[in-house]
Amino acid sequence: MSTSAKQQGFLDEVPWNEHQLVAVVAQDAATKKVLTVAWMNREALAETVKRGEAVYWSRSRKRLWRKGEDSGHVQKLRELRLDCDADAILLKVEQAGGIACHTGRESCFFRKLENGEWLTIDPVLKDPSLIYKKCDKK
Repeated sequence: MSTSAKQQGFLDEVPWNEHQLVAVVAQDAATKKVLTVAWMNREALAETVKRGEAVYWSRSRKRLWRKGEDSGHVQKLRELRLDCDADAILLKVEQAGGIACHTGRESCFFRKLENGEWLTIDPVLKDPSLIYKKCDKK
């Protein structure tokens, strides 16, 4: 077995779902706060390990999504874990800029259920329009 094949063997231990994806939880390595939940395919997981930065599979874009490619809010990989059933991955990351959510918040989990209503409890740290500047194509 080649070194490359041996190094990629960990990918075979993941029971990919019917869409060839696995759920991924990104957690701040320092604060332990859950930042986001996303998906990875085989290529995204291999690329995450190779780059040392989070790379996800975007179901809406139908392509690899390198976290921070537009915003600069990269997630530096500090540790990668597989759960007991091997059907979910935990990424412990260092979140660049302190913003993980496309809404400009620290975490994607900024709403809390209280008395049957979803309340926004975390502030916007930076206006998303300043993070994601769209080019005008006229």
